[in-house]
Amino acid sequence: MTIKQAVSLGTLAMTTMMSPSGSEDIVADHVGTYGTNVYQTYGAFGQFTYEFDGDELFYVDLEKMETVWRLPEFSNFTKFETQSALRNIVVAKRNLDILIKNSNFTPATNEIPDVAVFPKSSVTLGLPNTLICLVDIIFPLLINIPWFYNGHSVAEGVAETTFYPKSDHSFLKLSYLTFLPSTDDFYDCRVEHWGLEQPLLTHWEPQIPTPMSELTETVVCALGLAVGLVGIVVGTILIIRVLRSGGASGRRRTT
Repeated sequence: MTIKQAVSLGTLAMTTMMSPSGSEDIVADHVGTYGTNVYQTYGAFGQFTYEFDGDELFYVDLEKMETVWRLPEFSNFTKFETQSALRNIVVAKRNLDILIKNSNFTPATNEIPDVAVFPKSSVTLGLPNTLICLVDIIFPLLINIPWFYNGHSVAEGVAETTFYPKSDHSFLKLSYLTFLPSTDDFYDCRVEHWGLEQPLLTHWEPQIPTPMSELTETVVCALGLAVGLVGIVVGTILIIRVLRSGGASGRRRTT
């Protein structure tokens, strides 16, 4: 097992039990044991979630200590006990601490994420579209991806994917923002991660060609017509010269 794999497993076990030291602004929003069907996630006040094939079955509100099923029928197929889960996390964290102390390991370095922002489809003014913020090379799994509209934080129309594992044991995540394109608006995707000394802000604004004015269109058409007429005149002159030179050559051979 590589150090990244080991730390990934540790992150999964400990994220709900401790907050990031020195990076209080970063709050884990989704961690999971990839390769299986079990995921854990929590929001502002904390919650656990169990998912199967990417579909959420239920979440546990840690504030109310209640299991909330996405569909009531799901409770007929599986069970989840909140207190048992919390005890298991405590035990897993204790075992992980012992494993780390007894292992000869080198601490993993925090990777610097690679960020790109682009629209889902071609941008047309007035037509709804979706901005995609792709964050690659994520490690460890503690990251925030807030959106900003004209410099102001925006939460409406925002959605995120889970973490997608990669062959190098880092992760990839996508964040989406629905928007209505306008030449006066701009957007920023901010990435907050332990691998960054300060949050990374990636700017995006619509790059829509300015339509030509009527005067410009008239000038372009006139120039095109003029070029066409010049071509016709030049072509006609060349044809006449070729015909004359051909006639003169014929008369010389006759005489």
